[in-house]
Amino acid sequence: MEPFRIATSLLKLCDPYPDPKVIMNAARRGGEPARIAISRLWLSEGIPYAFHECPAVYESVRSWLSTWLSVQAKEISLTGSGRIGASLAPAKLGSPFGGTSDLDLFVVSESLFTSMREEFRRWSFDFESGRLSAINEREAKFWRDNNSRGAGLIQRGFLDQKMIPNYPEYPITKKISQGMWLLVEKLKITANAPSPANASIRCYSSWDNFVRQVSLNLS
Repeated sequence: MEPFRIATSLLKLCDPYPDPKVIMNAARRGGEPARIAISRLWLSEGIPYAFHECPAVYESVRSWLSTWLSVQAKEISLTGSGRIGASLAPAKLGSPFGGTSDLDLFVVSESLFTSMREEFRRWSFDFESGRLSAINEREAKFWRDNNSRGAGLIQRGFLDQKMIPNYPEYPITKKISQGMWLLVEKLKITANAPSPANASIRCYSSWDNFVRQVSLNLS
């Protein structure tokens, strides 16, 4: 019988909200096993820093969103600076989560991912065929970028709500967008809750795809 093997670089990660530089150092030194462990444990599980003052608010948020999105509450979680208290993004590494920081939610649901994928493909067809036009050049630039990247992201098993226009023609995305607006407004009037400027959702088709993508980001 052998003991459990633990990557040496993870031994100092004992805090639920570790310093981003410590996380990145552990991810670099520990290789793929460490990145996978960090993705699973520190970056997807537990009470997010954004709700550490009142974890019950986080559970209430997930319960409400589960009904709104027709998914299981445990399929909903939080990433970004709201998860560990500071950003892991290279350009903003270590920037603390604040009162007006965004909430970057994610959902792991094959059914929701499938619905979003089909809406993206329908929007892509509408855009490429000229059936739908952007209102200005700035929007057109975003649409061209989203359209070119979308197929690759779908292949990797995830899609962002913001990649599909919030138009009546795409009711799943519109409902998600309405839910994110309501979430921000409800948090503003909830005691001991964060007051984010915005909220958004990324949907993964499976937990394996979530771990793979977050591990890739860490590398």
